[in-house]
Amino acid sequence: MLTELFALNRSSINHFFDHVDMVAAEQIFQIMKECSGSLCFSGIGKSALVAKKIAVTMVSTGTRAHYVSATDALHGDLGIVTEKDVFTFFSKSGESDELLSLAPYIRNKGAQLIAVVSQPNSRLAKACHHSIVLPVQQELCPFNLAPTTSTAIQMIFGDVLTVALMRDKEFTLDAYALNHPAGRIGKRITLRVRDLMLTGQRLPTCKPTDVALNILSELSSKGRGCILVVDDAGILLGIFTDGDLRRSLQKHGIAALEKPLSELMTTTPRCVDGNELAWEAMKAMEANQTSAITSMPVIDDKQRLLGLIHMHDILQSGL
Repeated sequence: MLTELFALNRSSINHFFDHVDMVAAEQIFQIMKECSGSLCFSGIGKSALVAKKIAVTMVSTGTRAHYVSATDALHGDLGIVTEKDVFTFFSKSGESDELLSLAPYIRNKGAQLIAVVSQPNSRLAKACHHSIVLPVQQELCPFNLAPTTSTAIQMIFGDVLTVALMRDKEFTLDAYALNHPAGRIGKRITLRVRDLMLTGQRLPTCKPTDVALNILSELSSKGRGCILVVDDAGILLGIFTDGDLRRSLQKHGIAALEKPLSELMTTTPRCVDGNELAWEAMKAMEANQTSAITSMPVIDDKQRLLGLIHMHDILQSGL
C-alpha cells in the first residue's frame, strides 16, 4: 500500500512541476521582491497552516513577513496592513467565504492582493490584483477531499519563493545565525572554536626536549589524550598522543620513555583557527574515518598555540 501511495504522490507532485505557470510565478516573485512593506499571508483551514509556516520561514531568513488570521483580521488585526504591503491568500478552492469577505477591506487599505489557488476562475483569484493557479491532479486522500497534495504543493511554492528572496537579498550565514541563536541550528552556526577550546593552565603542553617519561603525568592529568609540544615562544612544534605513546613503545620498547618528545611527536598535526565554527572543526576531525582524531590544536597565523579543541567538549555543547 505504501509503495502505491508514494508512487501516486510522486506522480501528483510531478504534475505540479510539469504544469505550473512559471510566468505567473515570476511575476509574483517580482512583486514580493519589490515590496517596500511587509509580506502578509493568510488562509483558512490547512491552507492557514501553510500560510503561517511560509510567513515564519520568511521572517527567519531575512524577509519582513506576517501571518494574518483571516477571522481576526475582520475584528481588528487588519490594522497591521498598510498600503506598502503585499497580502497573499492561500486557498485550494479560491471560494472560502472568510477570504472573500476580507479581500475588499485589504484592497481598500491599498495593499496588493495575490491569490494562490488551485481552481481556475475562482472568485478569490478574480478579487485579487494577481493570482496563480497551482495545478493539482488529485489529492492523495482516497476520497479526493482531505488537503494532502494541494497543501504539499502550496508549501513547495511558498518555500521556493522564500529561498528566491533569500538569494536575491544575498542573505548570509552570519545573518541567519543572528536570527537563530538557540537550539542546535543556532549553535552550529554561531559557536566558534574559540568558544569551546581549552586555554591557559588547562592546556597539556611540554617542551621538545622533555623526555617521554617526564610528560606522562601531564598527559594523564589533563585527560585530553594528547600533549602539545611548543617552544619557548609558544610556537606549536607538534603533538604527542596516547596513540603515539603506544606506537613508540611497540617500536622502541621501554627505551622510548627516555627519548625526547622531538623524536616521538607528530610534527604535522591537523590544526584549526579559533574563528572557525566548532561544527566545522568536528567535521574535520571525522573527515577521514581511517585516521579520525578527537582533538585539534588551535593556532594563529604565526603558528602560536592558542588552545585545544576536543571532540568531547564539542559534543557536550549540544552540537
